Amino acid sequence: MRLVINEPVERTGRPYARRWWALLVLCLSLLIIVMANTALTVAAPDMTRDLGLTSADLQWVIDGYTVPYAALMLLLGAIGDKYSRRGALVLGLVVFGGGSVFGYLAGSAATVIAARAIMGVGAALIMPATLSLLAATFPRSERAKAITLWTATAGLAIAGGPVVAGALLKNHGWASTFLINVPIAAVALVAAFVLVPPSRAGHHDRIDYVGGLLSVVWVGALVYMIIEGPHFGWDAKAVTAAVVAGAGLVAFVLWELRHPRPILDVRRFTNRRFAGSNLAVALFFLAVFGAFYYLTQHLQFVLGYDALATGVRMLPLAGAVFVGSALTGYLTPRVGMKWTVSAGMVAGTVALALLTQVDGSSSYGDFVAPLVILGLAIGLALSPCTDAIMGTFPESELGVGGAVNDTSLELGGSLGIAILGSLLATSYSDHLSDATAGSKLTASALSTAQDSVGAGYAVAQGIGEKARQLAAQAAQAVDPQQAAQLKAQAGQLAEGARQMKDAVGSSFADAVAHTSLVGAVILGVGTLAVALLLPRGKAAVAEPVEEEANERVAVA
Repeated sequence: MRLVINEPVERTGRPYARRWWALLVLCLSLLIIVMANTALTVAAPDMTRDLGLTSADLQWVIDGYTVPYAALMLLLGAIGDKYSRRGALVLGLVVFGGGSVFGYLAGSAATVIAARAIMGVGAALIMPATLSLLAATFPRSERAKAITLWTATAGLAIAGGPVVAGALLKNHGWASTFLINVPIAAVALVAAFVLVPPSRAGHHDRIDYVGGLLSVVWVGALVYMIIEGPHFGWDAKAVTAAVVAGAGLVAFVLWELRHPRPILDVRRFTNRRFAGSNLAVALFFLAVFGAFYYLTQHLQFVLGYDALATGVRMLPLAGAVFVGSALTGYLTPRVGMKWTVSAGMVAGTVALALLTQVDGSSSYGDFVAPLVILGLAIGLALSPCTDAIMGTFPESELGVGGAVNDTSLELGGSLGIAILGSLLATSYSDHLSDATAGSKLTASALSTAQDSVGAGYAVAQGIGEKARQLAAQAAQAVDPQQAAQLKAQAGQLAEGARQMKDAVGSSFADAVAHTSLVGAVILGVGTLAVALLLPRGKAAVAEPVEEEANERVAVA
């Protein structure tokens, strides 16, 4: 047996013998690009302190990855279909690993953002390639099971990122969260040549580059608008991005409808199974990423867990994803995807509804049930949706199919962080303003505390530090009267610090409850829409699209 696999499965006349090992490589590649986002949630405080990041800098450190990632997937997926899906995976791993090294060496906000953008380009190559190679490598009878494991890996990465980052931050700086990607990417790159068979569309006309570039414009502008508007205000940049996104989308649809070989046949969205699956993926990740955004903050700031402890406490979600994935693999062929997807979305709505009970006295135990239910929901709903989306594309467009699924996922996640994150910030600020009404805080201190929960605790800590300094001065004072005055002032400040800390914690908890209610309403309404769209039937996937007679998967 050759060390490097150069022959496609279709030429062997039988299923590829090492296809499950190939799936392991694809899942490993998926793992690092998802963890690159979730790990940053616990590394952000150290990064902010070391680099002196403003809130705007930190937002773009996070979202500098998202914009190229979401915008480029469709075009790069089509290029992978035409030239080489495995080549796209390998190139993506190289770019992602290079961006990670750059991030490790970065010493300023600008260089970290640039590194994250490079990693986003690599992720845009990797993500659709993993799904297209999976679909090309596995026979249709096994594809649903393979996609279930692929989805479970994504769920593991969501919860596993903070654990890995937390473990690294125990003894290393935030830069280690970048460097850890490099050996994993290197292993996946070598294993791709050894275990993943090459694949590309045997017959593929010239790529619709105009449609591809229009997709980059409208998706990129939309994601930029989603990030910029809610967080930094609807200024000229956000409004311009909104106009460009709208005009780009209209131009993209009109062009694709007229093009004989479009990069994405938008008529597919008239297929109820395809449209419903994409809507479900987007709405689900809106809820998941939004909830993940504020739950990690609550565990770190309000409950006081460090980075590693926060990550460990998110693990019930990862375990539940695997259980949910096993359930959907059993249930979907028997009752149909309409019921498993709907059940998963209902469970997700219930999980968010439970979070509306959070208050200032809530402990970690109050979060376990919502985390478990949310993990089960992810496992139940997402695998059938991904399988259905991939099933509507012919073999020549598997990369585009993977890109459509992943773009829905990324747009949903971006919307979740933007909508629920913006609502969280506004609600926290309002609750804190009410809680501190009549206090002796200066306007500047209150404004700083309202900026974020971390800033609120920093203000409380500053007041407490001033109280300790006065207490130390009182202990050293020779004049008894002066000592008494200093001691009284220190006591007042210490009490003020305690009250401020309590006000920040209760205000953020109230904001979590309020935001969860809105998230539950969005997901609940979306559940009804998805249930109406998805057709009845026990088919796990959409009806496969017939290939042209001369269209076969060939060697890369």
